[in-house]
Amino acid sequence: MKREHFVKVVEEALDSLPQEFRTRIRNVAVLVEDIPPNQPTPQPGQSRQPGQSRQLLLGIFHGVPTTKKSIFDLPTGPDHIVLYQKNIEAVCSSEAEVREQIRLTVMHELGMFRL
Repeated sequence: MKREHFVKVVEEALDSLPQEFRTRIRNVAVLVEDIPPNQPTPQPGQSRQPGQSRQLLLGIFHGVPTTKKSIFDLPTGPDHIVLYQKNIEAVCSSEAEVREQIRLTVMHELGMFRL
């Protein structure tokens, strides 16, 4: 999937989140990168293989959790989530699965539930 289309799917997936979740990501940027640093390019279906020793990292939150923020803290920059496009595509077999995986990953990174 081309990056521009993937970003559009990300935007649509974020817009489809329930209102209570969308308000929590108001001040959180969502960025897209191919893969995490120091990871080889994943192969399709990589994280679903039986006996796979390591799962692919689909996304990561950078920032201060809301429960740890204080008005006395110095600003550290904007909170953001990085979605790893190649890894998400590797664990999905259709655009619908990509869209759902993006939703699940964002909710997981915001601490709304554990995968």
